[in-house]
Amino acid sequence: MIAFQDYYPDELAHCFGCGRLNEHGHQLKSFWDGEETVARFIPKPYHTAIPGYVNGGVLASLVDCHGTGTAAAAAYRAEHRDLGTLPPHRFVTAALRVDYLRPTPLGPELVIRGRVTSLQGRKVTVAATIQAGEEVTVRGEVVCVEMPDSMRPGAPSLPVPAPPDSPAALSRRSAP
Repeated sequence: MIAFQDYYPDELAHCFGCGRLNEHGHQLKSFWDGEETVARFIPKPYHTAIPGYVNGGVLASLVDCHGTGTAAAAAYRAEHRDLGTLPPHRFVTAALRVDYLRPTPLGPELVIRGRVTSLQGRKVTVAATIQAGEEVTVRGEVVCVEMPDSMRPGAPSLPVPAPPDSPAALSRRSAP
């Protein structure tokens, strides 16, 4: 079975959490399981917060990336399209809420589950949980939006304004 993230075009497959081309990342793999989605992840010793427990930022990244993968798969499903068909669906995070219900132990396989709670145009909301053994340790919600064209590789860069106290900005203010 091929994961949602494996359908991402190469130029969009570098995410730390789910990018198959990021050799230093989690390389999370998400799949349909009925109307829910599921991913599995075994934390490494370097994912430690305090000895024996997974770092909260790692857990948040799992919720985040499973959520955006779920959003992409749901968008294809809503359009009755196969994953990977053009134009590609790729989502980014607009909002992320993570509730740490109890410490997540380091060692057991973590099961990340997602469920689409809203799909409205370019915006998809996904509820997610992380389970260690029989216990849900994390609950979260990801508001995902379709990646704007301006973020796609090769898109023209938007100018970044200079900070107000930078020499460039100060010289513009003092110019006649």
